[in-house]
Amino acid sequence: MFTGIVTAKGRIRAISGQNVRRFEIEAPYDADTIALGASIAHAGACLTVVDKGASGEGCWFAVEISPETLRLTTLGGWREGDPVNLERALAMGEELGGHLVTGHVDGVGELVERRDEGEWIVLTVRPPAELNRFIARKGSITVDGVSLTVNDVTADSFDLMIIPHTAEVTTLGALQIGAHVNLEVDLMARYAARLSEFSPA
Repeated sequence: MFTGIVTAKGRIRAISGQNVRRFEIEAPYDADTIALGASIAHAGACLTVVDKGASGEGCWFAVEISPETLRLTTLGGWREGDPVNLERALAMGEELGGHLVTGHVDGVGELVERRDEGEWIVLTVRPPAELNRFIARKGSITVDGVSLTVNDVTADSFDLMIIPHTAEVTTLGALQIGAHVNLEVDLMARYAARLSEFSPA
């Protein structure tokens, strides 16, 4: 499990493989604190560490990604040098600063509008139609691994207000119109919708 609070902004240093793609990621983590087999969220997608090593003041680690994950997320479009939001798995007893996030991407959204309002950035995202019913004003959503509060919703889009700190320490500040982002809807909203299907008429 994760919280949607990004702990580092990494960089893709190498890509290899065809059917199963291998990505090597540079990050400011201490390599000794990362176990082989550990789960790390990459732009909201939970991936397993299969190799690692020290690199400068931080580390590098490798993950392997299946064709289905490449197809259903933005990971298939990654290129060497791209930045990526990283979050290490939540440990028992740690502060839950965002909301409960599984690291299972529900769909890919498209940024359809960006407005700079003073120090804030307002992003308008169009989600896949099947996710609309899980997105509510003032509810939570994970965008490229970042836990955010939905500012407003329409029939086919939702707005997010990005504070300067979030824009600086994640990849969201650099997003431009037409960009695609990984979305994970709020787990509680998903269960509430599922329960309502079985409520008595």
